[in-house]
Amino acid sequence: MKGIIMCCVAMLPAFEIAGCTQRNSLPPVTINSPAPMPAPQYPAQAAKPAPTGPLFTTPPTIAIEPSNPWKPEAEVRDWEYIVIHHTASSSGSVESIHELHSKKKDKSGNSWLGIGYHFVIGNGNGMPDGEIESTFRWREQMHGAHAGNNAYNQKGIGICLVGNFENEPPTDAQMAAVKKLVGVLKAEYNISSQNVQGHRDVKATACPGKYFPMSEVASAVDLPVLGSTSPPEPTRKPEIELAQE
Repeated sequence: MKGIIMCCVAMLPAFEIAGCTQRNSLPPVTINSPAPMPAPQYPAQAAKPAPTGPLFTTPPTIAIEPSNPWKPEAEVRDWEYIVIHHTASSSGSVESIHELHSKKKDKSGNSWLGIGYHFVIGNGNGMPDGEIESTFRWREQMHGAHAGNNAYNQKGIGICLVGNFENEPPTDAQMAAVKKLVGVLKAEYNISSQNVQGHRDVKATACPGKYFPMSEVASAVDLPVLGSTSPPEPTRKPEIELAQE
């Protein structure tokens, strides 16, 4: 019996081997993975050119005209009026008017100090057309010798335009200049439009002539400024000084 058992045990490996050789083996399992996608190709970007100028620039400087280019250095007089004149001549200048007025005398026989106006505006004959020139009376804030009326000489700014406006109107350049000057003076010294007058309004004369647009000039205003207001009307009478001319 023992011999039979040993014989069977010895035969087991051979039997298993025989059985293995008869087993149907399965083929290896393969996984069909999709082919890898090619890496995307992007067109090459052109390099940006390097800036040739500065990244930041300083804005240009703009010259700004002062609001009152005729501001005097002397202590300002208490002005209340503006009186407009013409020379009643075809030509003239500050120098020629100064020479003429220097030969005049006042009621007391005293010679005038010279030109009686504070400003002269040229017409192209003797002075450039539309040029505004101040005189020593304005620069030194002196009374005028232009109105033939003491109140207006003491408190009135005399402006004379070269020309005879009984015969023809002022030039366009003169009109632009006188309106600019009057507008600045009104705003700077609180002079109302009703106190901008022609010489004929304060003395018996035709000056500044029938072709001078007095109302247009009297209503002139300076360039508008944010927050600006119209000059107030005067509420008191001027204290009159004795004129020397």
